[in-house]
Amino acid sequence: MAKTATSGTYPSVFDFCSGRCRHNSGSVVHENAYISEFHHCFSLPSNQSVDDHTQLEARLIGVNVVIGGQGESCDLVCKSQGQSCIVNKLLVLNQCEIMKKYMSCKGGCLASVGSDQPAEVVDDAPKDLNPGTCLYTKPQSMLSCDGSHPHTQRLCPCA
Repeated sequence: MAKTATSGTYPSVFDFCSGRCRHNSGSVVHENAYISEFHHCFSLPSNQSVDDHTQLEARLIGVNVVIGGQGESCDLVCKSQGQSCIVNKLLVLNQCEIMKKYMSCKGGCLASVGSDQPAEVVDDAPKDLNPGTCLYTKPQSMLSCDGSHPHTQRLCPCA
């Protein structure tokens, strides 16, 4: 069987882990940049089933998840906490199950398109905007810390 250029023997467990981290899609974006400023390796897959929700929560360690005020951007929300918005953590928050942990989402979740997401539509919004509904954006490239909408409250990753 042919081996990839990155396979081989490593002088220590740390070197193995570092190599694995650099080549794991869970730890890099755009093929060459770490997804987080916290460089850590992901564990080897095991035979035990691990809850995906638990794995997502683990990616939020060290992050202060804050619900913004109506019409506020995550940049503004985090700045008011003396922190900065961590844009790559929006990927983790941009999922219905995670949003339901922090917001009521009494109208359920809807896939949408907008730079103001993940967010919940405020209760006093016009009926056609689905008040109480949590919104996540399908094109993940739209995720942004500076997006806002007058009828939503953002779910923000601050650190």
